[in-house]
Amino acid sequence: MLNLNQSIEKMADRLSAMLDQNIHSIWLYGSVALDDFRLGWSDIDLLVLTGGRITEEQAQQLVGLRQIMLETEPDNPYYRSFEGVIADANEYLAGTFSKLVYWGTSGERITDRWKQNVFSLYELAKYGKSVRGENDRSIFAEPSVMDLREAVRQHYETICRFAVETDEKLYSCGWLLDIARCIYTLRYSDVISKTQAGNWALSEHLFENEEPLRKTLWIRQNPLAYKNRSDVKQWLKELGPVVQQYADVLEREMHLADPCGAASQMKGTGL
Repeated sequence: MLNLNQSIEKMADRLSAMLDQNIHSIWLYGSVALDDFRLGWSDIDLLVLTGGRITEEQAQQLVGLRQIMLETEPDNPYYRSFEGVIADANEYLAGTFSKLVYWGTSGERITDRWKQNVFSLYELAKYGKSVRGENDRSIFAEPSVMDLREAVRQHYETICRFAVETDEKLYSCGWLLDIARCIYTLRYSDVISKTQAGNWALSEHLFENEEPLRKTLWIRQNPLAYKNRSDVKQWLKELGPVVQQYADVLEREMHLADPCGAASQMKGTGL
């Protein structure tokens, strides 16, 4: 069975072949670029930039590539983890698209609309790893401190809206790592891996109730060993109140970072 790096190389080879070697660059970001990939939890975040516009025929082939590779190698556990975008390099830099291929958690599609997450763009600009083609991270505009703060604020809103109740998926405890990482970003204007953020939060004693974060980090070491355990599933389903307690700490940090801002008002108003 192929390992992570071999699977990435094979995916890059297939992408290059489907695009007739018309590759500007292929980039890794997220957990792989930050050396924090955990099989069964993490995604393999990929940005593929082409040297020209993607044809309709190419788009139709590319949109189903993950499934094709899984059918060819059903025992490979990595192909289903690939997520990202395949787009013309010039259109990506301009921020407007005639056609791109999107691979996401919920599926894949051909579209002409896409906006990159600020955290992802920061990871590309500072830590992105080139797999093929041009190896020049300067093409990515590093987000400003204010951009990062706004991204944290938006993530905080998401937590307040969608993590009041949690389910049995591992991302339920992943909220705790996300919150720790947001606090690190507010303090240092940088982005680190989820595992690093969790360990840093424990070292700083950011949260009064540290045991859920310790358990989350323990699970993250080997997600496949825990994700189907009934006791872990039950614990994950009951994490909503803990996530909101951690979010309260993030709210205070947001106010410290921007005492004149309105972000700290949002949780109480339900916005």
